[in-house]
Amino acid sequence: MTSQASRATTGIDALLDRLASLPSLLVAFSGGADSAFLLAAAVRALGPIRVEAATAISPSLPRTELELARDFAAELGVAHHSPTTDELSREGYRRNAGDRCFFCKTELMSVLGPLAESRGIANVATGTNADDTVAGFRPGIRAASRAGAITPLADAGLTKAEIRATSKTWNLSTWDKPAAACLSSRIAYGTEVTADGLHRVSEAEAALRAALAGAGLPVRNLRVRDLGGEVAKVEIDAELVETVAARKDLLGAVKGFAEVRLDERGFRSGAMNELLPNPERYR
Repeated sequence: MTSQASRATTGIDALLDRLASLPSLLVAFSGGADSAFLLAAAVRALGPIRVEAATAISPSLPRTELELARDFAAELGVAHHSPTTDELSREGYRRNAGDRCFFCKTELMSVLGPLAESRGIANVATGTNADDTVAGFRPGIRAASRAGAITPLADAGLTKAEIRATSKTWNLSTWDKPAAACLSSRIAYGTEVTADGLHRVSEAEAALRAALAGAGLPVRNLRVRDLGGEVAKVEIDAELVETVAARKDLLGAVKGFAEVRLDERGFRSGAMNELLPNPERYR
């Protein structure tokens, strides 16, 4: 066994031991690879009766994610909840400064905390992993921690790569699922987040993904970024950039913007953070 594999095994053992020590657990389940792995690990450690999952419904949730989350939870045999959150009622979230995620997670925990209490569940956990804790710009992690959420994956030192590798070993369908950040991450900082704005980028991404598939170009990672005003920036897998650049007609699928630009650098998770001056102030 390589040292890397040995380290991952140690991390998994630590995770399962930590989860087994809990009376019960509610997983904040976005449907992504990390929270899906946490949910599966919790079921292994505690059994499905003592584990529940919650996927918050709001305008910032990509429309395809809820059903996928429900199906995954059903496969594991755990109760799945879909409470409504109202991030847009929080001025700090709508204002969309660099600390937007703080207000988003604060809203989420204000809903999941009472849900867990009403269900008699002892702990609420998020899918924060070890990479997230050293990424340097994660105001949402701070908000969840303040609200009492635990982070078993990060505490066990598990990285995204280790989570994906173990998910594959465990035959989890999410092992190679692309990142699916909330829709508000598509809105340029300083541009007010509204329900209409979130719907616009959601529809634009769905239409562009369909157009690319129709052209024989199935895309893994795709973002339509609202740069403010009427300008959109499209990010796609780097290996497809050259082809799409030569087929600008495909970008016509993006509606609702006066100008649509293709980012020649390709998809980058958290690309909007590159435009944020002095992110240190929001930590």
